[in-house]
Amino acid sequence: MSEPLTEHGHPVPLPGWIAALCRVFAGIGGVVLVGMMLMTVVSVTKRTLFGAPISGDFELVEIGSAIAIFCFLPWCHSVGGNVLVDFFTMKANPRMNNALEALGDLLYLAIAALLMWRLIHGGIDMQAYGEQSMVLRIPVWWSFLIIVPAMGLLVATCAATFWGHLRKAMT
Repeated sequence: MSEPLTEHGHPVPLPGWIAALCRVFAGIGGVVLVGMMLMTVVSVTKRTLFGAPISGDFELVEIGSAIAIFCFLPWCHSVGGNVLVDFFTMKANPRMNNALEALGDLLYLAIAALLMWRLIHGGIDMQAYGEQSMVLRIPVWWSFLIIVPAMGLLVATCAATFWGHLRKAMT
């Protein structure tokens, strides 16, 4: 088990493989974000100097944003970085806080599993219908090759934090 990386919320130790994969996916999201930033700078510069932006730049930002967001979700949850309103619980004992965290993790787990299930079906449908972006004709389902595993990692992370908080609540 690795130690929690921050003191946000009430993080619990995660299995090392989950923590490592969360870092890898966050790194992928960061690379995509930097790539979008550089492409946007080049596109704006090209539009200003030559009157023609990079063709399909908005499509690349749209696809890149989706990939980056889904890649960051497991990392955010693994370090307890999601928004936590502790106004009512800041004076509660640690056992109660961990029980409430476990409940929140369970709800997030259910939502993440539902989203992953629907993303799998959506990606399969997009591939079957040959859906493409409008300008560059990029097959939309390609982005699902990164998004679905990121959601799978979020499901695993939610399950691990749920069990960690539940164990802490029981002790």
